[in-house]
Amino acid sequence: MLIVDDHRGFRAWARAFLEAEGYRVVGEAADGAEAISAVRHLRPEVVLLDVHLPDLDGFEVARRLAAEPGPAAVVLISSRELVDFGQRVSEAGVHGFITKVELSGETLHALVGGGA
Repeated sequence: MLIVDDHRGFRAWARAFLEAEGYRVVGEAADGAEAISAVRHLRPEVVLLDVHLPDLDGFEVARRLAAEPGPAAVVLISSRELVDFGQRVSEAGVHGFITKVELSGETLHALVGGGA
């Protein structure tokens, strides 16, 4: 799994939390460009991708990742609710959306399976 979020503290918390839940985190990225580069280099099975990034938004990053060979399963995350993004999430070609407060191994497993 690759965790993409511009807040270092959230990345650290998510890594520790998800590793404790049995997920293998192979890397982290702080913005969209770094995420695309990390996916190309690390080839994670799952990308946990924040919607709000300083350079590209998560929707654009997801679109670009979908064009990569053997695309990873992308799950969008945000501190905002799903309803705030309207159709953009369903049109993004991602495996799902989780609010940051609802992030858990169980919710992630429901979207992409376990141990990613």
